[in-house]
Amino acid sequence: MIPYILYSALILSACLVFYKLLLQKETFFHLNRYVLLCCMLLAFVLPLIPVPQQLSFRNAPTTTAVFLPEIPVHKNSTTQVKQESIQETTVEPTKQFINVEVALQWLIYLYWFGVIVFGVNFLMQAVILITRAYSGSVIQDGKFRIVEITGDKAPCSFANNIFINPEKYEWETYNQILLHEKIHIEQKHTIDLLLAEIVLIFQWFNPFAWQWRKALEINLEFLTDDQMLKQDTIERESYQFSLLKVAAPQFPLSLTTNYNQSLLKKRIIMMNSKKSNVNTTWKYFFLLPLMVLFACLFNQPAAQSQTLNSTEKSAEKAAKKSNVRNSIRTEGNWLATIKGNEVYLQLKSDEKDNSSSTFQLSEFKDLQRDKQGTFTLTREAGTMTFTGKFEGDKGMGTYKFTADKNYQAAMLKEGIKVTEDDDLMVFFMINIKHSYVQMVKQSGYKNPDKDHLIPLVALDVNETYIASIKQAIPDIDLENLVPFKSLGIDKAYIEEIRKSGYKEVTPGNIIALKSQGIDGKYIADVRSAAKANNTGENTSNSDDDVLAFKALNIDKAFINSLKQVGYDNVSNSDLIAMKSLNVTAEYIRDFQKAGFTNIKPDDLIALKSQNITPALIQQYKDLGFNNLDMNDVVGAQATGATPTFIKSMRGKGHDFKNLEKYIELKSVLHN
Repeated sequence: MIPYILYSALILSACLVFYKLLLQKETFFHLNRYVLLCCMLLAFVLPLIPVPQQLSFRNAPTTTAVFLPEIPVHKNSTTQVKQESIQETTVEPTKQFINVEVALQWLIYLYWFGVIVFGVNFLMQAVILITRAYSGSVIQDGKFRIVEITGDKAPCSFANNIFINPEKYEWETYNQILLHEKIHIEQKHTIDLLLAEIVLIFQWFNPFAWQWRKALEINLEFLTDDQMLKQDTIERESYQFSLLKVAAPQFPLSLTTNYNQSLLKKRIIMMNSKKSNVNTTWKYFFLLPLMVLFACLFNQPAAQSQTLNSTEKSAEKAAKKSNVRNSIRTEGNWLATIKGNEVYLQLKSDEKDNSSSTFQLSEFKDLQRDKQGTFTLTREAGTMTFTGKFEGDKGMGTYKFTADKNYQAAMLKEGIKVTEDDDLMVFFMINIKHSYVQMVKQSGYKNPDKDHLIPLVALDVNETYIASIKQAIPDIDLENLVPFKSLGIDKAYIEEIRKSGYKEVTPGNIIALKSQGIDGKYIADVRSAAKANNTGENTSNSDDDVLAFKALNIDKAFINSLKQVGYDNVSNSDLIAMKSLNVTAEYIRDFQKAGFTNIKPDDLIALKSQNITPALIQQYKDLGFNNLDMNDVVGAQATGATPTFIKSMRGKGHDFKNLEKYIELKSVLHN
């Protein structure tokens, strides 16, 4: 917040200096008005606009500041840490650092206190003006409201209200005052003053902001005076003399346009000055390079701004997942977050090499918070040394992994070749212990390699789990244990599938069944429902059909619904086809209600594939085809020999008693 406010103050100050030196004496009052307003707004907007990285003067200093969460810390940071640790016994530097922080905090409090005070003052002025505008005597003059006031106060205007004491002025002066204030209202000068007051609320500490508000007010008076002198009824000398009579020492509220005595001399001088030449407008074009200069000096580079956003997103994602890649460098940078008893640690060695994992807080030795230092994490594969600092629950710094040569030799004896430090780093992150390799070999897997061990340990495939699975499937391969564990397949599930009557209980089939969400109850229900009532033959003996049944959602309820309409003995292939085409019990029942009973399952499938309904069959019957064969109906629909077509052919003299003849005719005409 403080840098942004200071940047805005600096831009506003520089623009004021530019205005005072080059533009203030020019008589382009309209142009000066827009320059003053635009510069005032740009002072707050410009610092927020990112600039191309190649144009920014902040490239060098922001490289480390922006990219620390994701880009490696420079190696010389280790040296800096050591130097800081040597100076820890010195008291004065620490005190000075704390005092600066406290002073900065108090400055922030002071700034916001000023904002509140000036904000309240702004609101009070607005309330007072609105109260005066609607509590006194008012004369409505078109869209203007002339509010009569008392006392020795200068006339002023706010919004569409003109505040004036009519008893103080003669008629000519009174009319000139009204005309002057109406110009203020017509050109909406109140908006300029309100914006300037809002700027002062946030820039109350900046003397240039107060001068800016004064310059804006003066220019508005210059502009109004210029418009007054263009009136045919106004004489220059008479108008200037009226200003002398109207000017009063009392200062009205700052939100109003008014006759300020301190501005009177400048206004009269400007009215009598020579008009600026159009050729002097070149001065205004210098504003553009001035703004570009400030943007390049203070604004965040666009590329780094985007990188910061992506860095924050990647840090959030890293905190949510535990992912260790097979290639992790032994040196790089770390970024960590402590949550309860766990530490979410992200390691990064270059732009593409990024991994993360979760550790128990108790595993770290000598970890201290809010203090630069070194702490370690030791496992069988080696030791990782972290250098950096935790501020609260978040920390960052550099790391270095040192492999344990004894561990490497022990693994080699077990037949596991981890000769590279990067491989040992992965074993360290996964925490593959020597005893785990021995357990795997004792479980019957004599030749495990590192590609087997990494996912096994990552999924916590322990000795108990392996033993229970081998009891159900004794010859299961080591590779199948990974999908088994990831899918949650246990001994109880395998036994449940076997008890349901499923014969081919192989690892591949078990994985397929589990991935489809098929359990023993589903298999048993489907098979019991599919038994033929008449023959006792089980029509669902094929294990392969179980997966197809599940994929199509063929369950006990669907099979029983077919039984209720008379289809007791439907083969698996017909069940699959009927379900896939949505041949439901309701569809069959519609045919039965129309008098079409005992339609074979394969005919039902053919009818549904052509979207043939009982109503369509009835249309054929109405044409005189009483002994219809379902195959003829399907053929007629498929070839386009519809009832409409038959009627048109009969109208042309083609009167056949057999539907098949119309099918042949349609085929000939189509060709």
